[in-house]
Parts: sequence; structure tokens; C-alpha cells
Amino acid sequence: MARYTGPTCKACRRARTPLCQSKRCAADTRPYPPGEHGRGRIRESDYLIQLREKQKLRYMYGILERQFRRYYKEAARQRGITGENLLRLLESRLDNVVYRSTLAATRPQARQLVNHGHFTVNGKKVDIPSYQVRAGDVVQLKENSKDLLVVEHSLDTAEITSPEWLTVNRDARSITVVDLPNREQIDTPIQEQLIVELYSK
Repeated sequence: MARYTGPTCKACRRARTPLCQSKRCAADTRPYPPGEHGRGRIRESDYLIQLREKQKLRYMYGILERQFRRYYKEAARQRGITGENLLRLLESRLDNVVYRSTLAATRPQARQLVNHGHFTVNGKKVDIPSYQVRAGDVVQLKENSKDLLVVEHSLDTAEITSPEWLTVNRDARSITVVDLPNREQIDTPIQEQLIVELYSK
């Protein structure tokens, strides 16, 4: 399982927005790119703007370049708008569904919970964070994992609410995927058209 292990806040500063979901991010206090010439850059090319948008989306979901490119090719093959298809594929990842349900405080935490085998999908153990859920799937914490301290803390301190396309039963620690999300139901602050333009060159 490949994942980004570099300095997190450096990526946030490069994207000029907090991506690490931390309460204290360097992008808030130093809103300019890292490096010796970070403050001096004024002119931004179209390519830079498109690349930054793509990198933002990658870092948000914790995906490396090769896997992200596969997601884009799959989105381009599907019917409909490529950018919206891409966001729908990313939102359908199992680790993201766990995060959206507030059973995990951050996507990295959700990824770790899934990877450690704490969740089942339709009664079968799934420990692959990139597993694609479908409409009607039931994601549930295993019986001996329902009292995990991190899950209880996340439910008690959740600052987000679960989206309309998920039904969350907090007592049973289960998530039902009502339907796959449309663009209006995805609150990710991304201009997906810029990513499509980047890959279309």
C-alpha cells in the first residue's frame, strides 16, 4: 500500500490551503509556497494553476500519482462529465466513506482503521482503503472494534455531518450507502475542470 510520507504541511503550503485537516497548519501562518523563492513568485501560468488543483485533490484523498491517473482514465471512460465522475470515484473509496460518516476524524485515520481490518462491507472483512463501495452496501465496524477509543472520540467531537448519500447508525456503528453522490453533494473545494484540462493536453 503506497501513500505519501513526506512533510504534510509543505504540501499544504504548496497548495496554499490547509489539506492536512490539522487544527494548526503552517499554510495558515505562512500562506506562500515553501522554498527560498516562495515569496517572490508573482506570475502564475495556466499550467501551474491546473497542476496545483490536481495536487490539492491528490493530497486530500491521500493518493499517489499513478493511482490518481488510473482514477482519471476510469472517469474518462464512464458516461457523463469526466470531472464529476472523478470526484464520485474518489468519494466512493471505503476510507472516504468511513471519514464522511464521522467514524474517523480525518481521512488518514480512516485509512488506518480500514487497513487494520476494523471494517466489514456486506458482512465481509475489507482492509483495502481504495475499495469502491456501491449503492446499497452496508459498511460496519467489526463487533470487537465497536468500542475503539478513536471512534468514540471522533463521534463525540465531529465537526462535520454525514452527507445525504450516507445513512449512519451511530449506535450500531454502521453506514449504509444510499446512493453514489452527485456533484452538488460533494463539498470538496476543487475546480475539477482544471484537472480535466491538465490531463487533456
